[in-house]
Amino acid sequence: MAGTVTFNVSSASSVFSQSSSSLKLPSRPIFLPLRFLPKTSSGLRICRIYALSSNDIKVGTNIEVDGAPWRVLEFLHVKPGKGAAFVRTKLRNYITGNTVEKTFRAGSTIDEADVFKESKQFTYKDGSQFVFMDLTSFEETRVNESDVGDKKKWLKEGMDCNLLSCKGKIIDFELPITVQLTVVDVDPGVKGDTASGGGSKPATVDTGAIVTVPLFVNIGDEILVDTRTGQYLSRA
Repeated sequence: MAGTVTFNVSSASSVFSQSSSSLKLPSRPIFLPLRFLPKTSSGLRICRIYALSSNDIKVGTNIEVDGAPWRVLEFLHVKPGKGAAFVRTKLRNYITGNTVEKTFRAGSTIDEADVFKESKQFTYKDGSQFVFMDLTSFEETRVNESDVGDKKKWLKEGMDCNLLSCKGKIIDFELPITVQLTVVDVDPGVKGDTASGGGSKPATVDTGAIVTVPLFVNIGDEILVDTRTGQYLSRA
């Protein structure tokens, strides 16, 4: 089972200043994965010890495989009638976007990917780069258009997003699940179209994306769209 232990690095000197007779140390060194977190408001640096087992895998878990960060999309714990239990997963590579299926032996140790999430606001597009700002420090982060990919069709200035980084490099960002967009081009509705009527038509929104909307939607309407699927949800 996964567990965490957090302590102040600054306290280490006081621990080891005790007499050797009061300390019982193992004869062999113990190696533990360490993660250093940003300094706290008091200026102390925190070190976290984290152990991850394949039994702790769930959707959204970030793991490291062959030196690359992967996100768990699906998982299934399998206990066959014969043989050892295992965990079947579907993973997405943060760097390449590729998805693969991989199995892990139940209870095996897995390296956790050091993926950090920060909330930043998309402020403007500068050439082929999208500029995000930290509203606390006002520090800007630039993401190349090639790395933004299809998500750019839902981006609007002033939108809050989550930027994900690994080893000091931006590897992905998360859009809000629901965004409000303005219809800028669509065939006019026909007489008799109502919110309860059937049928659909393509509409262009202010980000340039094309969304399939009901027949009653017209130019100037504000609509809500699910960024995960690109589907129309309702009028705002």
